Amino acid sequence: MTTTLHTEYTVEEICKGFVYNQAEGKGLFGLSGRLIIQPEYQRHYLYAEGKGEKEIAVIESVLKGYPLGLIYFNKREDGLLEVLDGQQRITSLGRFLTHKFSIILNGTEQYYDSMPADLLQKIYDTKLTIYECEGTESEIKEWFKTINIVGIPLNDQERLNAVYSGPFVDRAKEVFSNSQNTEINKWEWYIKGNVKRQDYLHTALEWVSKGDIENYMSTHRRDDNINELEAYFNSVIDWVRSVFTQKENEMRGLLWGELYEKYHKQPYDPAQVAAKQRELYEDYYVKNKKGIYEYILGGCQDTRLLEVRCFDEPTKKAVYAQQTTEAQAEGVSNCPLCALGKDNNRTKIWKLSEMDADHVTAWSKGGATDISNCQMLCQTHNRAKGNK
Repeated sequence: MTTTLHTEYTVEEICKGFVYNQAEGKGLFGLSGRLIIQPEYQRHYLYAEGKGEKEIAVIESVLKGYPLGLIYFNKREDGLLEVLDGQQRITSLGRFLTHKFSIILNGTEQYYDSMPADLLQKIYDTKLTIYECEGTESEIKEWFKTINIVGIPLNDQERLNAVYSGPFVDRAKEVFSNSQNTEINKWEWYIKGNVKRQDYLHTALEWVSKGDIENYMSTHRRDDNINELEAYFNSVIDWVRSVFTQKENEMRGLLWGELYEKYHKQPYDPAQVAAKQRELYEDYYVKNKKGIYEYILGGCQDTRLLEVRCFDEPTKKAVYAQQTTEAQAEGVSNCPLCALGKDNNRTKIWKLSEMDADHVTAWSKGGATDISNCQMLCQTHNRAKGNK
C-alpha cells in the first residue's frame, strides 16, 4: 500500500456537496461528490449521540486553531476517494455547515449561518492533514482493521463488518443497524446495547452462528440476502415472547440464543410461567433476578441460578449458640445429623468455623431464609444434604 500526504485540502473543499442521511446516521458525500464519507465498511455517525459534545468539540477545535489529527482516504480504482479514517470528524464539519447543530459562541447559541463572517471563513479555510492511500482491497481492509480511530475505537463487530464487507453485511446492517427500524421497539426488551454500535447485529450473528461469528460472516460474505439470519433471529425472539409474556428489564441481554437451543422444544404454559415469574420477582431472598428465566425454563431445579440470599453472620452465630448449648446439655453433637449417628462424631462439638448454615426446609421447596428455618450442620453433612 502506498500513501501520499496532502495538506492543501480545506474544510470548504472537503464539505462541498456534503450530504447527510438522517435516517441512516451517515455522512454520505463530499468533495463535490468525489469523496465517499461512509463506505460500506464504516460504522454509523456517533459524535451526535448524547448532547453532541463530540461534534461540538470538533467545531470548537477548528475555531481555536487546534489540529484535528490525521485523516486517511482510500483512492479507489475508479478514481473516487473514500474515508478510511476520519469520517466522524468530517461528518461533524459537514453537519455544522449544513445547519444540523449549533455551538455556543460568546454565551449565545449560534448556527453556522448566524456566525460572524470572519469566524465562518476561518472554518472554511482550515486545512486538513490527509494521507491518500492506494492498495489492494485486502491491504486497505487490514489497515482499516488495525488503525486507531480517534476518540471512539472500533468494537469487535465494527471490525468484522470492515473485514467482511460486502452484500451480506450491507443487507444485515439495513435491518439490524438501522435505528429507524420499528422492530427495534420489540427487540430492545431482549437485546442489550446500541443499534448504531452494531450490538443488535452482533447478537443476531452470535445466535445464528452459535458463537462463531467470524466464520459465519466469512462463509456468507457474498450472499445477497440474509434470510437465514433473519429467520433464526425472529424464531428466538418469537419463542421468548411466547414463553415470557411479562416483560422485565432483567430480560435484556440474556443469552437467549443458547437458551433457545436448549429449551425451545419443551412445552410451557405461559400463564404458569408468568405466575412463577411474578412469585420469584416478589421473593426477597432471590438475589439474581436475571437467573429467574433459565431457572423457570429448566423446571425450577437449579437454585444456584437465583443466588438465593444466604443466612447472615448474626443469624449463624445465634443458631450456633443455641444448638451448642442444647447439645452440651444433652451430651450429643451440636450437628443434629451427627447426633443421630453411631460413630465418634455423635458427641462432637463442632466449632462455628467447621459448620455451615442450612435451610431446614430447602428454599427450592418453599423454605424461607430466616432464623426460624436455619440450622447449623457440620460441613460434611451440609454438603451431602443438598435439597433433601
